[in-house]
Amino acid sequence: QVQLEESGGGLVQPGGSLRLSCAASRSTDNAYAMSWYRQAPGKERELVARITTATGSTVYADSVKGRFTISRDNAKNTVYLQMNSLKPEDTAVYFCSVGWFGPGIYWGQGTQVTVSS
Repeated sequence: QVQLEESGGGLVQPGGSLRLSCAASRSTDNAYAMSWYRQAPGKERELVARITTATGSTVYADSVKGRFTISRDNAKNTVYLQMNSLKPEDTAVYFCSVGWFGPGIYWGQGTQVTVSS
C-alpha cells in the first residue's frame, strides 16, 4: 500500500509564505504526475499545480500563477509546493496526489492551510 505524507501546513498572515511537502512511501521514479489539490469549505476540490515527471512541465491554476511553485525531488520521493504572497482565499485543505504507472493514483490525507490576520 502506497502512502503519501503531507507536512508544512499551518496558520500564516496574508502576504506570508509556506512550503508544503509530500513524501511518498514508494519510489517516484516511474510516477507520471505529481499534483497538489485544495478544497475549501463548501467548495469542490480543485487542482492547484501539477508537474509531469517525464518532462518536468508544470501546470498551475490561474489563481496561483506567479505565487506558487511546484517542484520534486525524486531522490527523496517528495513533491513540494512553495506558496508565496498568500491570500485569505488560499485557505483550504491541501492534498497531494501522485500517479504511478501500474499502481494508479494515490492521495495524501491533507494538510490545513489557513491565511488570516
